[in-house]
Amino acid sequence: MYQTPNTNLSPKIGRYIVMGVVGLLIFFGGLAVVIPWYNVWSQEMEGKAEFAKAEQNRKIKIEEAKANLEAEKLNAQAEIERAKGAAEAIRIENGSLTPTYIQYLWVRQQSDLSNKTVIYVPTESNLPILEASRLETLDGK
Repeated sequence: MYQTPNTNLSPKIGRYIVMGVVGLLIFFGGLAVVIPWYNVWSQEMEGKAEFAKAEQNRKIKIEEAKANLEAEKLNAQAEIERAKGAAEAIRIENGSLTPTYIQYLWVRQQSDLSNKTVIYVPTESNLPILEASRLETLDGK
């Protein structure tokens, strides 16, 4: 009938098998200890990296705010200097706003218009002609 196979294992081979099994148990036991520790360490490092990034972003925002403040201070100084220049121009013209100076200011303001053609036509009162009604006639109204 059924015969059991002859398994003559030498004691040396048996020891190697036992040592291999024990070695695997120690290896997997070590992994069971090391993996949770590594996960905690990894999360700690991610947290430190996020904190460093947030700190850097905060420093960048502070520097941008300082730059904006400096720009606003310089713009204010430029506006003060422009006002001083206008005051000096008025003082030179005997301290009064003359119609000629008002015309000059109006013409200077018109130079800020971009992509527009402005033609100055002298009139009897030396005031420019505004053609606001011209658009109404072109539209057919």
